Amino acid sequence: MTTPVCTSASAAAAPARQTRTPYPSFASYVRARRPVLLRTARSLTANPCDAEDLLQTALAKTYVAWERIEDQGALDGYVRRALLNTRTSQWRKRRVDEFSCDELPEPEPVAGDDDPAERQALHDAMWRAVLRLPARQRAMVVLRYYEDLSEAQTAEVLGVSVGTVKSAVSRALGKLREDPELVPTRRP
Repeated sequence: MTTPVCTSASAAAAPARQTRTPYPSFASYVRARRPVLLRTARSLTANPCDAEDLLQTALAKTYVAWERIEDQGALDGYVRRALLNTRTSQWRKRRVDEFSCDELPEPEPVAGDDDPAERQALHDAMWRAVLRLPARQRAMVVLRYYEDLSEAQTAEVLGVSVGTVKSAVSRALGKLREDPELVPTRRP
């Protein structure tokens, strides 16, 4: 047989409740059990801020029923059920921000937004130009700009000094600026 968790407040139950209450007040219960209940709330939501709001709402519902809760040992279960019910209600009431329409909205063209084919052509031309560089300069350009390594990291990978990397990359960029295949695609 199960003991009811929540019953109507009666005068006969009041003295018994006061003698076996591990938490003399709602505030002491919240202070003692908040971290555990917050972990439960976080498991129900993806966002920690939403979890705190969920816990606060569930605790507000528990506070309203505090005097009716007869079995103080079942408080955590009561609050967890309030958390779950509140989360389910929020989920059911969620707003829909997308609406169906007859025509699909097209994004406004952005000034300077290239055609994907032009971007691919520029990408291919750049790679061909990089492949025409001497092997050492090509390795330094790829490590610096495609792998996004610092000058010190590039020097360490290639076993050269930082100054060597700086000068070789500078010469390689000069050659790329003067590459005839890249001249027509250069922007003003």
